[in-house]
Amino acid sequence: MPKAAALEKLLPSFDNYLTRVPARSGLKGIRRFAVEFLFFGIKEARACLFVGLFFLAIFTVPHAGILHIPRYDVLLIIALAVQIGMVWAKLESIDELKAVCLFHIVGFALEVFKTSGSIQSWTYPDFAYTKLFGVPLFSGFMYAAIGSYIIQAWRLLDLRIKHHPPYWMAGLMAIAIYANFFTHHYIGDYRWYIAACTLGLYARSTVVFRPYDRDRSMPLLLSFILIGFFIWLAENISTFFGIWRYPNQLGAWSAVHIGKWSSWSLLVIMIFTIVANLKHIKKHVHIPQ
Repeated sequence: MPKAAALEKLLPSFDNYLTRVPARSGLKGIRRFAVEFLFFGIKEARACLFVGLFFLAIFTVPHAGILHIPRYDVLLIIALAVQIGMVWAKLESIDELKAVCLFHIVGFALEVFKTSGSIQSWTYPDFAYTKLFGVPLFSGFMYAAIGSYIIQAWRLLDLRIKHHPPYWMAGLMAIAIYANFFTHHYIGDYRWYIAACTLGLYARSTVVFRPYDRDRSMPLLLSFILIGFFIWLAENISTFFGIWRYPNQLGAWSAVHIGKWSSWSLLVIMIFTIVANLKHIKKHVHIPQ
């Protein structure tokens, strides 16, 4: 069997194994904790397939590029190849791909605004053939990667949401979050007011997930905060490797301000809201009547 065909069957088979493990009622105590923690880690790593490969490319592609192709252009080629490969291997459906493309567009629009001449929140200093409005096209994949992770985690961990707010309320909050990234440069930063409203909106929301053979749960807000934290860590690594730079990092690298953690957590909520509107995911979202 050709290697490509074997890979096409291997990954979905591995996913089936992860999501259909037989129940083990006799597993208790520290052994159960260890097994569940191990499977949770494996499922999280698998859900991060796009994220992991994309950031591996960021860490390994030389600053000078490859074969005279600039670094940003190489990163775009790799991101496209990974995305196409996931659809080809049936790890992502066409509907999910459409959502990922939407994340890319939303993220790229934000990047264009934030790097524009009058704002200059950060810059992409390297040359690239695939820059548009001064922003390399690969940058949208950083936002698409978050959406891809949430979509993959939803399936692998059999996520279900209890006490989700009405979709129209969640949608308005997502719009407010996105709009504030633009408007705070002109009318003030209302991030903490939006965060307070979000706290009230999702206060009762719980995410139920299955790391192994039993359901576990945690507050949905806590999951947003944790994902935002890991994105903040990834941002620190990316700026260290010079993929983009904040103004305070132009002379010498320094850690990204901790306040960015809250921004990423809010962005996760916005992306989550889009994912929760996918047809096959809506049936796993409980909205109190």
